[in-house]
Amino acid sequence: MFATVLAAAEEHEVVNHLAIPPVAFGITTFVILTGLLLVTYAFRSVWTRH
Repeated sequence: MFATVLAAAEEHEVVNHLAIPPVAFGITTFVILTGLLLVTYAFRSVWTRH
């Protein structure tokens, strides 16, 4: 039984590597959301013109 536990412990974990570093996901999200904010801000006075 002990050999089975050791064999199970020695199995390698499957790791899926990311295409970009984790910090880049946050930076990309921040840039996209900031761009959407700017687009929204650009149309802030369209309703008052009509």
